[in-house]
Amino acid sequence: MAGGLFEAHDLDAEKHEELIDSDVIGDFCTLMVPVEMPIHVFADGKTQAVFAECHVSADRLVQNATPDTPLDPEASAEYRANRDLVEDHAAYEQMVLDAQMGRTFSNIVCEYVADEEKPLKVVGGQHRFAAIKEAHSSHGVNGSHGIKVYFALDKEQRLDVQVISNTNIEVSRDLLDRMFETVAGAELRTWCQKVGLLGKGEDFADKRKRGSALTVRQARSFVINYFLGLEKASDQFDQTETTPIVPKSGARTVPEWDRVKKDYPDLWSDKGLEKAAREFQALVEKQRSAFLKPGTDKTTNPDFAEKTMNDAVLSAWAYVAGLLVKNSVRLQKHFELKNIGKPDPLRAALLVKGKHVTDPEQYRGLGYRTDPKERGRFVELFYLQAEKGSGFSEKLISAAIASYHAKSALLDAKAKRDAI
Repeated sequence: MAGGLFEAHDLDAEKHEELIDSDVIGDFCTLMVPVEMPIHVFADGKTQAVFAECHVSADRLVQNATPDTPLDPEASAEYRANRDLVEDHAAYEQMVLDAQMGRTFSNIVCEYVADEEKPLKVVGGQHRFAAIKEAHSSHGVNGSHGIKVYFALDKEQRLDVQVISNTNIEVSRDLLDRMFETVAGAELRTWCQKVGLLGKGEDFADKRKRGSALTVRQARSFVINYFLGLEKASDQFDQTETTPIVPKSGARTVPEWDRVKKDYPDLWSDKGLEKAAREFQALVEKQRSAFLKPGTDKTTNPDFAEKTMNDAVLSAWAYVAGLLVKNSVRLQKHFELKNIGKPDPLRAALLVKGKHVTDPEQYRGLGYRTDPKERGRFVELFYLQAEKGSGFSEKLISAAIASYHAKSALLDAKAKRDAI
């Protein structure tokens, strides 16, 4: 029985008995043979998650542990909690060399799930685990390493463990967004796969980079701004604030996202949103393909190829798609932009020439920044393009920027009059 294998600290009587009855700690001790026996089991003061800290041998660790760990084993078992392994980073390469020389590692965070082929799920320290595994497999190094192992976690406790295990200055907010969204449910990911914003079975990117999969933030931004535009569709465009938003990242609660899900409970089956998403993905693919070297997957100009994934471009395009829902003719012209621009739909070389007299000297032209002004300018540009449907031109870009500043001055004057 597990009762003789561990000493409990800060556990309530009910949890203590539950651990004894389940014998999960007995299973762990039998399988992993920790150096410290009996092991000392604690309850986290914040979440009441049960854990122990001990040392186990490399051979037991390698045989029974895996970093291939789901965040939500029941609802989203195919999607991983950990960020990708970075094998070409100098710090990891040094870690491997240290492991081969017998380095002892510690604070590898795991969850023990009995009755699985690899019951020890590594949720923090996967680079250290990978170094230990490589050193053991190729050099037979078999030292003892420190692990922090959790038992009988519920979903909220598991999220908490995986968030704190992946929270340091190197971890991107995109990974945290992915973890939070996974725990919230599979709806956003499933929808993105359905409409083509993600590939079949593809997960959101854990860190934004050129050519990577869509991030959770980008997906949320698209949906949020489509509905923001939809809400302004009947207003007078020239006299209405039409600046898209980019939701915050790395936080459990995102008010704009929560508001849209509450106000539009059927958003996942909304045909207008689905059509807009498919059209945007087609634009992304056209823009990327315009800068591919013939016969390769290499791009001739990464900045231009990825212009559609700029936050200002993405949010504004979605916003205008929502704005034009009630005007099917102009909406179709908005969608047809992907087939008009030559050599690329967004005419990236022309965008960089788009500037205003108020712009600072270091301003590189449209499509490099993501601030509210940049987003507002792109709304004007996409909206004007949808009027004639002839694609971007220098005159159109200049007119859009002028329209943005004229509207801003008008709205500012109105606000000051209202304040009198």
